[in-house]
Formats: sequence, structure tokens, C-alpha cells
Amino acid sequence: MSANFDTRSVESPETTEIYISAVPKGNAPPKKQAEEIFSGIRKILRSKSAHILQERVFALGSAMETIRSVRLKEYGDIDDGVAPTFLVGKEGSSGPISGVQVHAVTGPRPEVLRLDNKPCGRIFRTQGMAYLTLSDISVPQTAQAAEQARAMLEKAETVLKQSGADFLSVPRTWMWLGDILSWYDDFNQVRNKFFIERGLIGKGSRQSMPASTGIGLRSASDKNCTMDLTAVLKPTNSIQFLEAVGKQQCAFEYGSAFSRASRATTPAGETVFISGTASIDAAGATTNLGDAKGQINETIENVRAVLGDMNCADEDVVQVIAYCKTTEVEKIFADAKASLAWPWVTVICDICRADLLFEIEAAAMPRK
Repeated sequence: MSANFDTRSVESPETTEIYISAVPKGNAPPKKQAEEIFSGIRKILRSKSAHILQERVFALGSAMETIRSVRLKEYGDIDDGVAPTFLVGKEGSSGPISGVQVHAVTGPRPEVLRLDNKPCGRIFRTQGMAYLTLSDISVPQTAQAAEQARAMLEKAETVLKQSGADFLSVPRTWMWLGDILSWYDDFNQVRNKFFIERGLIGKGSRQSMPASTGIGLRSASDKNCTMDLTAVLKPTNSIQFLEAVGKQQCAFEYGSAFSRASRATTPAGETVFISGTASIDAAGATTNLGDAKGQINETIENVRAVLGDMNCADEDVVQVIAYCKTTEVEKIFADAKASLAWPWVTVICDICRADLLFEIEAAAMPRK
């Protein structure tokens, strides 16, 4: 087997949540890597009678068509028509495919959501619980990236409303922004205005900013921006938004409308979603300038501080992405990576600031 599969599971009487992180072992051609990964995922899902709830593929743009084709062939009848979010990064140590992440559940098959007659997400329902995921939400390319970002948010809102929800039901978003360094400030202005208008932030609001990642990965459809999200439809008002947690203060104070973390009811229990976290101090300034090892160590320390505040242990971590600006940073990260038994997927891409070299996002499910 030329791929590593890390599977984390949390059980409840109603369902089991399963997180699979699949990473190639060596630098093989994309077809070979894809066959190993997707056949392995299929075997895991079938062995547990599980269904995909959300999925992401990180790879080179030149490999995407091969990956799509192999995935469809290997998955067969476990594919429900909802495509994963295909995200284009730079080549790292694992070759053309950086990794694949799958969140799956046992029990009833999730309902497929459609917009404009296209599958775009799923809802999983059990007694007293309804959990929604959306993947690769984007709109046709426009000349102005900010206009496209606004339309993207509105499109996601349309799907939420079709399911009786809105952005107040969303604990976690992922914002995939192709050329992030050229327009991240513009994106933040669009998101801030949208969230203020929807009552997530501002006077009289509950300060309900989702945990989020904004990172320099482009959708394989070559859009300026695309997004994924999760939403809790039932039980209502069950999300805790943590603006300042661990060692970092509220990101909105320096212009970014996201919570440092959120805690939400999910199908098999509770999930702590930790936003994209970097080497940033309480005032929002980048620390360890030019020092990749220093940024890596401080970032991990910041993430572990959030886990500690949320009463989560290292073994509760179910999904992680490490974003490295360059392959050199990835090499420096190797030692730190080996010291933590987390389900790592490592991606090479730009971070939201030119002086940031490293970022981590994570999800954890504390055992009761």
C-alpha cells in the first residue's frame, strides 16, 4: 500500500462519525496515487457501512482530471453525486496529491442537497439532530473578485434557507481564495459587511462569527474563490462561538470576521472547530518574522492552547491541515509533525499574509 490512512472515529447510540485522512507515501504518478487512496477510502467506508458527509482533495491542477476519473471509478456506488472540493496547491513531498480528507457517518444515508439542479451538499438526520455540509460553493468568474465573493456568500445563504437555516446556524466555514495575497483585505471587507447585514456581528448581535480558514488555495474550477461550510439545523442555538480563546484575541479587532474556534453539536457528539491559526500575537501582529521553525512551534502552541481551553486532548483531534508556504517550510515542519500523532494532511500554498510561513486548522471531538 503506497498511501497512509489515518482513521478517527467517535461513536454515539445513533451514529458513528468517521474522519479519514489519506496521504500518499511516495512520489508516484497521480493515477497510481489516486487508485491507492480512493480504493482505500472505499474499503474503509464499506467496512463500516458509512456514507460520505464531506470530502476534500488537495492536489496539483495538472492532476485533477485524472483524480476525478479515478475517484468515480473506485468509489462506484458509494458516490452519491456530490463532488468533493478539489483544491489546487503546489507540489510537496508527497508528489502530485497532497492528501484527501473525508468526514463520514454511519446510519441513514445523508440527503443530497441541490442548487440549480446540481448536487452541492448533504444533510444527515437522526433523532433530534440535523447536520448540513456544503462543498465547493462558487459562482461564475467575474472581473471583480470582491463581487464574486459577495455572490458566493449569497449562494451559500440560498442553500441554507432552502433547508430552513441561515448563517447563524453555521459553526465553520472554509474560504478557498486563489490569489489570496492580492485581495485578502478586500475579501474581509465583503465578509464583514455581509455578516453585519445578516446580524452575525455588530450592535445587538450574538457575535456569531463562524470559525474559519481563509487560505491561498484555488478551486480546480479556477474561480477566484469558493467555500465549504457546515451548519447545525437541529438542535437550534447549540453553537458556541469563541472569539478569543487560547493565546489569541478576537480576530475581528483587526478586521477579520471569524471566531478563533467554535463548539457545535455534530452527529455523534460535539466538535470543536479550530480556525486557521498562525504565529500571531494578541494584537494581531505576525511573530517570528522570517523564522519558519519559530512560526511552526508557536502555531502548534496556539492550537494546543485552544484544545486545552476546550478540554480536548491530543487524542481527541480528528482532522488537521498544515499549510506550508514553501517546500522548505514543509521540510522544517517534518520534526514537529513527527512529535504529534495528529492526522496530518500537509499542503503547500500561500498564507493570508506575505510574512506568514505556516498555518494550522484542526477539528477535535472530545470523548465524554
